[in-house]
Amino acid sequence: MKIKICSRRVVEKILSEKKFPEDMVLISFYTPSPGESAEQCRVNASSIGDRVFYVGIPDIDIECLDEYGYTYQTYLSEADELAKFIYKAKKEGRSILCQCDYGQSRSAGCAAAIAEHFFRRGIDIFADFRYYPNQVVFHKVYDALEAYKRLNTETHN
Repeated sequence: MKIKICSRRVVEKILSEKKFPEDMVLISFYTPSPGESAEQCRVNASSIGDRVFYVGIPDIDIECLDEYGYTYQTYLSEADELAKFIYKAKKEGRSILCQCDYGQSRSAGCAAAIAEHFFRRGIDIFADFRYYPNQVVFHKVYDALEAYKRLNTETHN
């Protein structure tokens, strides 16, 4: 399983040219905007069907959660569903493209969590000067992946 990171501009270009790889899924982070629907704010990835998982959260640090009306529990509340999506992609042998507005923070935090969970290589993304991984996203996704693994290991034993 390969993990890639990109910006909204790049993924929109790939999608518009109908060049999104068949063996890849998309985790798409977008910033919700007051007065606009989720469909208006996010990348249009309808061409890839169920191979996209949308996450509508602002790119904020833990200190700012309450200013935006979040708690640690409510920020990225879909983390458990995202973990299922990631595990399904892995089982199907697909690569994962993590995308956010600039391809530096939320997507990098998510990619680092996936890399850490499966390969113990999340530090590679944190050490790469091109990225500024959102640590709340990293921890929420990593914890959800670990919980999913534990639950499914216990269920099958």
